Amino acid sequence: MADTPYAPARIRVLPSWLLGRAAARGHRLVAEALTHEGIRMMHHAVLATVAELGPVSQAQLSRTLGVDPKDMVPIVHDLDTHDLITRVPDPADRRKNAISITPTGTLLLRRTERLGEQANAELTAALTPDERQQLVRLLTLIVSSNHPPA
Repeated sequence: MADTPYAPARIRVLPSWLLGRAAARGHRLVAEALTHEGIRMMHHAVLATVAELGPVSQAQLSRTLGVDPKDMVPIVHDLDTHDLITRVPDPADRRKNAISITPTGTLLLRRTERLGEQANAELTAALTPDERQQLVRLLTLIVSSNHPPA
């Protein structure tokens, strides 16, 4: 934990502190990996979401990813400028644009997904394959838990 800021021993054993440190390291590794393709994490997230959901409105993208709509505007503009997505009038509501991933965007997404997988492999390199699966299961439980504190 050389890059980890100091915390007293009683703090360093708290799941919340450990999860925060692990998340920070994971974000850093993925962000660094994505720079090889000249893309940022939120751009990757938007591409992956558009690829998964199909034609989607910008407002729906913002809601789905939990991004403020005004912050989504430059992201969508960047992706459109680089021919990674298209924006066409939504047939269901001509006032909205339907955003779709382009073939160029799909190819980039495949490359960035591989980079993300490599970064996550580096993040969990100290674990066995079974431990990695267990970690994902446990983190999924924590993330999906809606139980109020006891």
